[in-house]
Amino acid sequence: MTAQLMDGKAFAASVREKVAGHVSRLKEENGITPGLAVVLVGEDPASQVYVRSKGKQTVEVGMNSIEHRLDAETPEDKLLALIEELNNDPAVHGILVQLPLPKHLDEDLVINSISPQKDVDGFHISNVGLLGTGQKAMVPCTPLGCLMMLRDYHGSLSGMDAVVIGRSNIVGKPMAMLLLGDSCTVTVAHSRTKDLPDVVRRADIVVAAVGRPEMVPGDWIKDGATVVDVGINRIERDGKNVLVGDVDFASCAERAGAITPVPGGVGPMTIACLLANTVTACCRANGLAEPEGLTA
Repeated sequence: MTAQLMDGKAFAASVREKVAGHVSRLKEENGITPGLAVVLVGEDPASQVYVRSKGKQTVEVGMNSIEHRLDAETPEDKLLALIEELNNDPAVHGILVQLPLPKHLDEDLVINSISPQKDVDGFHISNVGLLGTGQKAMVPCTPLGCLMMLRDYHGSLSGMDAVVIGRSNIVGKPMAMLLLGDSCTVTVAHSRTKDLPDVVRRADIVVAAVGRPEMVPGDWIKDGATVVDVGINRIERDGKNVLVGDVDFASCAERAGAITPVPGGVGPMTIACLLANTVTACCRANGLAEPEGLTA
């Protein structure tokens, strides 16, 4: 069996197109332009690239992009004061503080200082609790992107067996909550799961988000299963630096019915869903109908 490729680049482009259409309607019908504020502390090269990409795509869909770049030595009270200012700015509908933060800053404190209604990363403890209890929440971008792709491929996920490998607060746990919300039977597996290969072999849907290069081989995958690979790992192969996922793509593609590649799978969906979350936050703030197909 050769798996169908789930093209994250193409799907992300379709999400951005929907976002742009909704932004255009908000401007024309309501005189509102959604605004996304991104705060970068320090000069981490990967973070800088990511922030530039976010800003570029925000502008491309017609939203306002606000960037605040702070020195790595910025004291915590100054950062918290900036976040409070953004919380109170009606032109800002989404706030994202780029992680990781310098070690002297308390990430939990910073994240939880963001207004839950503007927390477009979905990391605030209030949004975590709302998602866990099946209520309306801002949903973390990467799991939301995975869910969108799974719904697009399968239609209904009801009754399917899903295994999420990884229990992080950013991907694993919220992914499990989203799959439960779509009536899957969900197992959260991790490094200490007994008989992990057999657990994975039962799954109709496998979401690999453990951060270990090519950890999941093809013989763990049930014939016809859908494999969503969240991992992005840089390794050296044949003298070159290459990006690989958490699953061994070649062997898994022989067994799976559908699979996301790395790169070009889940990755492009993360920023697309950040834009979608910003539009959703803007609509909620103004008592307007939320965009269809862009939320959980």
